[in-house]
Amino acid sequence: MTERDRLAAQFEDVRPYLHAVAYRMLGSPSEAEDAVQECWLRLDRADATAIEDLRRWLTVVVSRICLDMLRSRRSQLLEYAGTWLPEPFVTALPEGGPEHDATVADSVGLALLVVLETLSPAERLAFVLHDVFALPFEEIAGIMERTPAAVRQLASRGRRRVQSAPREPDGDLAAQRPVVDAFLKAARAGDFAGLVSLLDPRVVMRTDGGGVGPLARPPVEGADQVAAFVLANGAPFAPMGRPALINGGMGVLVGTPDQPLAVVGLTIVGGRIVEIDLIGDPAKLARLNVRG
Repeated sequence: MTERDRLAAQFEDVRPYLHAVAYRMLGSPSEAEDAVQECWLRLDRADATAIEDLRRWLTVVVSRICLDMLRSRRSQLLEYAGTWLPEPFVTALPEGGPEHDATVADSVGLALLVVLETLSPAERLAFVLHDVFALPFEEIAGIMERTPAAVRQLASRGRRRVQSAPREPDGDLAAQRPVVDAFLKAARAGDFAGLVSLLDPRVVMRTDGGGVGPLARPPVEGADQVAAFVLANGAPFAPMGRPALINGGMGVLVGTPDQPLAVVGLTIVGGRIVEIDLIGDPAKLARLNVRG
């Protein structure tokens, strides 16, 4: 085995961790993979003999790559119409099938990723590396070229934003499944009252159409307003909806695994839907790898 082969093997061992960091930073599996690949290219060009701790070195590199990508995206989204939503991991479920048998590629919830999108790139990096991956502030300070005190403040601001979000979704997928089934049934039947009964009074629905079209609009708030929006815009698609796991939580896949038309993440708390995140961006759907 050559020295490069040995280095490549070590990199592959760390790849899942690097992808996990990058996905939480970027909210896109494809962009996360691009960041990880760029990380490898930089490692391949570096003097490996000078690297004392490969995992730490790679963490620094992939974090800086993600920070640059976030800053670039932030400037592009200034003119983005509507809401930009993360790209999910989706596992299609059979009608009435056992949720616990489904495998999930990445367990970070869609609702958390949506909240992370509200943070500045620096806040997001500090929060993700410290609160999610337990890196000490001193190490993060080196990555960000800031003082540990400044990084601590950034992470604290990010933490407050995350903690101010809606409560954690119900953890029991089996308990969530009847809510999803009832949601689909009401949408298919055009049952306005049935939909309202499933929604929290302060429910929020976000839609991402890729910055264009009818889904490129501000969030819809309130049970009556969300139910009316679902029936007015989703009636033709409701029959094509099927239960699915969206980043480990219950939701809906519209279309087929081979030809997804939309992905709908449902955040269910106390048996009611508190958030609906509908991803209809054709570019994101084209990159989707639906399992099941």
